[in-house]
Formats: sequence, structure tokens, C-alpha cells
Amino acid sequence: MRYSGFKVIKEALTGHRGWGPAWRDAAPQASYDYVIIGGGGHGLATAYYLAKEFKQARIAVLEKGWIGGGNVGRNTTIIRSNYLLDGNEPFYEFSLKLWEGLEQDLNYNAMVSQRGILNLIHTDAQRDAFIRRGNAMMLNGADADLLSTAQIVARYPFLNVNDARFPIKGGLAQHRGGTVRHDAVAWGYARAADQRGVDIIQNCEVTGFRIENGTCLGVETSRGFIGAKKVGACVAGSSSRLMSHAGMRLPIESHVLQAFVSEGLKPVLPGVITFGAGHFYCSQSDKGGLVFGGDIDGYNSYAQRGNLPVVEDVCEGGMAIFPMIGRARLLRMWGGIMDMSMDGSPIIDHTHIKGLYFNGGWCYGGFKATPASGFVYAHLLATDTPHPTATAYRFDRFAKGLMIDEKGMGNQPNLH
Repeated sequence: MRYSGFKVIKEALTGHRGWGPAWRDAAPQASYDYVIIGGGGHGLATAYYLAKEFKQARIAVLEKGWIGGGNVGRNTTIIRSNYLLDGNEPFYEFSLKLWEGLEQDLNYNAMVSQRGILNLIHTDAQRDAFIRRGNAMMLNGADADLLSTAQIVARYPFLNVNDARFPIKGGLAQHRGGTVRHDAVAWGYARAADQRGVDIIQNCEVTGFRIENGTCLGVETSRGFIGAKKVGACVAGSSSRLMSHAGMRLPIESHVLQAFVSEGLKPVLPGVITFGAGHFYCSQSDKGGLVFGGDIDGYNSYAQRGNLPVVEDVCEGGMAIFPMIGRARLLRMWGGIMDMSMDGSPIIDHTHIKGLYFNGGWCYGGFKATPASGFVYAHLLATDTPHPTATAYRFDRFAKGLMIDEKGMGNQPNLH
């Protein structure tokens, strides 16, 4: 069934009796050509692009809970490609271009809103760093615009530009950045993948791998053994636990990243704003709530909720740049489990086990990478070669000492 304005009118006139489920609740078969572990945004996107772009069939997505119940439904919805180094910027620009055509591609309203993102500048040194970043972005085909304080005041009059501690001296804007409704991304990919024959199997937890003579033959699940020619792990903050069943210890830690939503407000934020002197970012959802977040909880955890010290730190950052946020009531908060890699960048690669592949280590950047992650992972699974934009995301970069991200923050390498 294809969604359209005509379909909505027809259903309105006929009592809305023609709508069916967006995707099938499939039962597992004995074996598949491809099994994708993880029914989040990345796993569903991988299955979709395997079927659509690489013409593969007999694909299953295994989800231990329900579609959209993990990190893809627990983030702050921001999309951007404002990176500095060549290891990341081409990949995220590729992702942003996929976002721009996503709704037409999936025939699903994911509420892609390119309202722009503004990174605030508070010091002269920060301005120099953002100028370098903006030039690197433009060299990779992305857009970047250095704004003066006067330009920022004209567009964001509510910002506290004359704060004694954190004066706003300008900002780096990417006007093609913005927000997307996160759970709609999962639903859209699930529906589109299902229409191409992918089996989406919910409430099916992977409990182990069947490995013989260095080859992965399939997965043991809570619903029995499922054979597979190729198995792709794609489980966000649970990567370490999952891959331990294959005898692998990953250069990854799990931390909680909290997100917050205020009560619904009339339109107040024309785009996404990030605080340059701390870790705070904020946008406004389609329902009117201010969606904001900040740092991860510093301890290792698999809980999907965080603690009050980080809540306080995030709110302090918001109050520093626009004090009006103090008038809004905090409606709800939640946490997602982050894969924090040692250098702040993801891993998309073969493992040492034939037929077993890994996608994880996304740190803070998983949601905005969803389309590109799925595309390049599908490319790796179908061709056994890395996609040109993902050649830096190999396991061996840690042995080689390659630097592909300018920050690499959030983990505790001294514990490893």
C-alpha cells in the first residue's frame, strides 16, 4: 500500500477501513541469507538498503524488544554533517544527503525538517577552530556559514549574548542541518523493508552464535536457532554484551545519554542551537516541546535512565545561553545506551570470524548517521568491501593509530 493524499481522502470517505499494519509480524524461518541483529534505525536501514540497492533477498531483522523501543526512540533527533576531519565529514555529508531524499524514498513522513543548526562561539580561539571546521566542511561539499553576533541577535533574539562568563561572539551555522522525528525513522524503514520482503522478527533476543571452524553459521535466539550465511550485529549500546558471545572484547564502553523534553510551547526556536562553552543542545519538536540534552553519565551502565548530576549540568547549560528556558516545565526524560568507542568514531567492519560483521561504537553520533550507516553496512555485507565513505571505520585503526575524529570524548581508555 502506497501512502498519498488521495489515499487519505479515500479512507476518510470510507470510514478508514482500508488501513493495514505498516509491516508484518513475521515468524522466523529456519535460515536466511542475511540476519541483521538489532531492529533499531541502523539495523532496519541496513536491511532496507540490502534489499533495495543491492538486490539481496532472504533477509531477517531480529529485535529483542519492539521496533523503535531502543536508542532510535530515545535521542534528540538532530541531523548534521559539521565535522572537521576527513575520516568523518564525507560520511556524515553522505548521510545528510540521504536524509534529504528519505521521505520520498521510503514513502513515509519522517518529518525531516532542515531548519538549520547553530554552534555558538564564545572565545576567539573557538572562532578560529570553527573557521577551520567550516572550511573543511565546504571542501567536502557541505554548507557552512560563519555568523556574527549581530546576525545571531537578529535571528535568535532570546539568546543571552552579553553573558559575563559566556559572551556569544558569533556562531557556525549549517543551514541544511535540522531535526527528524526519530521513531518515525524506524517505522518508515521497517515499513519499506517489509514491502521488499524483509522479515522483521520482534521479541527475538539473540543469546549466542553458532561458530564452527572459524565460521559463523547462524544465531541462537529466544525463539530457536536461525541459520544465516552472513550475520550483521547492529545493537547500539549492547554491542559489548552481544559480541562477547562470539568471544570478542571490543574497544567500546556503554554509557547512558539522557534526553529531555519540556511541555509543549508555541514556536520559539527557529533551529537547533548548541552551547559552545559546555555540552548542551536544544531544538523544538513538531509537538512544541523543547528537546535538549548534554553529556553522558560518566559511569558505565546498561540502564536506560540517567542520574540527577547530569540533569543539573544540562539545565545549567541551557540557562546560561537562554534563561527563558527556566520558565518551561520539564515534561519527561529518558536515557539511551551509548556505545562509546575509544576515539569517538564508529566501527563498521568484518570480524575475525567468517560471516560475522560488526556495526557499532557510534558514541553521540548514531541517529544522524542512520541512513548512511545502513547504506555502507549493506555495502559491506553484500560486497565484502567497505564503502568509500566508511574506509576509516575499521578495527585496525586502533593498532595503526589513525586519527579520524577531532574530539574522541566520553570514554575512559585508561581503564582498558
